[in-house]
Amino acid sequence: MKVMVLGAGVIGMSSAWYLAQDGHEVTVVDRQSGPGLEASFANAGEISPSYSAPWANPSVIKKAIGWMLAKHGPFRLYPQLDLAQWRWLWKMLLNCNTRAYERNLQRMQRLAVYSRDCFIEMRRQTGWRYDDRQQGTLLFFRDPDGLQSVNADLDVLRSFGVRVDVLDAAGCVRVEPGLASVRERIAGALHMPDDETGDCLMFCDLLHERLKTMGVKFRFGTAIDGLQRDGDRISGIRTAQGTLSADATVLALGSWSPLLTRPLGIDLPVYPVKGYSLTVPVKDEARAPQSSIVDEDYKVALTRLGSRIRVAGTAEVGGYDSSLRQGRLDTIVYVLNDLFPGGFEREQMTFWTGMRPMTPDGTPIVGRSPLRDLYLNTGHGTFGWTMALGSGRVLADLIGGRAPAIDVDGLEFSRYQAE
Repeated sequence: MKVMVLGAGVIGMSSAWYLAQDGHEVTVVDRQSGPGLEASFANAGEISPSYSAPWANPSVIKKAIGWMLAKHGPFRLYPQLDLAQWRWLWKMLLNCNTRAYERNLQRMQRLAVYSRDCFIEMRRQTGWRYDDRQQGTLLFFRDPDGLQSVNADLDVLRSFGVRVDVLDAAGCVRVEPGLASVRERIAGALHMPDDETGDCLMFCDLLHERLKTMGVKFRFGTAIDGLQRDGDRISGIRTAQGTLSADATVLALGSWSPLLTRPLGIDLPVYPVKGYSLTVPVKDEARAPQSSIVDEDYKVALTRLGSRIRVAGTAEVGGYDSSLRQGRLDTIVYVLNDLFPGGFEREQMTFWTGMRPMTPDGTPIVGRSPLRDLYLNTGHGTFGWTMALGSGRVLADLIGGRAPAIDVDGLEFSRYQAE
């Protein structure tokens, strides 16, 4: 078929990869000048099935209030005169119970673990390197109570084949020697040795170059103005350069996806949650992270990408405002300096912010839409990099009329239609 993929982030590029392998005539459309230049540009760099869990959980409401009051709290809410924001928040609150959390966790784990396996297979096929490492994630806690609170998740993680080791402070230093000078601040940790790390933008560039050789066309610098509907089909994709058409359309525009579907009568519950990151060169190898470390108290991830450190965190619910707020930048700088003082080139930090496309239940929307020829691949939140290849493979299977390798129950948009 002729397939139009809207969005050239890692989700759209991964979709194009599998669709092209299946022999479809694929065109990728994006407003930016190249691939991976929005939410994929400078994310945390983690491919972490072990950390793929919904934000909506029974304890998050109480925690969120404390986070908003704390100077370096990881969450900020900026109320908007926007019905979509309040509907999204209400639906998230409805998922803050044990039953919903366990259901959503299992859905996310299913896709995340499958996606990690797809990464392993892709590297075997291509030999690609993208400042990637396969050295796991260290999720550490400064508060002993925090470590105890995740015990209930361990059985679910292990049921999906995720290896998890519980470590004390000394064990943390064995895994990440650069933490030796701050071991007294560590109450304990979970180590997930099968997680991976890598530069998402570099990966998108590799995909771009390979896809061009496979005949995939790219229309960069093309803003998408809207979708035209004719009954139960998409009759055209309106752009500043004219109207495009295809046999099937894949919507992979992240936080901007619902802006295109609402005029069609499809209300995607996806809302932008802004995150921040900094990237800085390593100065002292002995005082720098080796893989990925998550400071659970501040919800900040520190990831090694080649000769650089990427530090990412903060969740702002405040619409599409892309400004860099100094207070949020101060938090990620604080955590980096607190854990790895002297390990980085302080004067060479670069900062970035991007919009994570979040669903209220944390699970992305991957699969069919109410329209016969419109497919959805959006709403991955903080786990777009983790779930990218698995989501692309599932979507290509559905478009090709094949049964995906994993159960897609709870991944498609129909879960919201049933509400």
